Amino acid sequence: MVCVMVSEVCFSQKASEALQGNHSLRERYLLMKSKSQTYGEYKVIKETVLDGVWKILQDSVAAKEEALRTANGSIKDLKAQLNQTIASLNEKEQSMAEVLHASTHINVLGMDLGKGVFITMVIIAIAALLVLLGLVIGRMKLQSKALSERNLAVSSLTNEFEE
Repeated sequence: MVCVMVSEVCFSQKASEALQGNHSLRERYLLMKSKSQTYGEYKVIKETVLDGVWKILQDSVAAKEEALRTANGSIKDLKAQLNQTIASLNEKEQSMAEVLHASTHINVLGMDLGKGVFITMVIIAIAALLVLLGLVIGRMKLQSKALSERNLAVSSLTNEFEE
């Protein structure tokens, strides 16, 4: 009986070994498994060690969940910033499109015309007015000539009648 008690004390796992140190969960599990006693096919683990490993596991899972919540919050914030940036970019692109349209177009009598088309129309209108002015001046010269010929004819007839 004394041998059994001595062997139990010698081979029993110490609670502090599995719980102390900065080990990963896998390392803690392997340490707990290697330091536990064997009874046939079974491993005998002290309840305090198992409770300690379970508490460490719960703390580790809680820390991971908190890190996940923090990461999800950061992701939401980044998505909100991204949406604001996209909206701002769309507003700037729309403003730039309006400025570009305003710089290449002109509104005349309610019609939105390109500046090139407007300049062409103005040049054609000025040329048409100049041609019309030339025709009017030419016609006036012809009428003036015809009138002066009539006046000359009338004055020569008047001179003949007077003679």
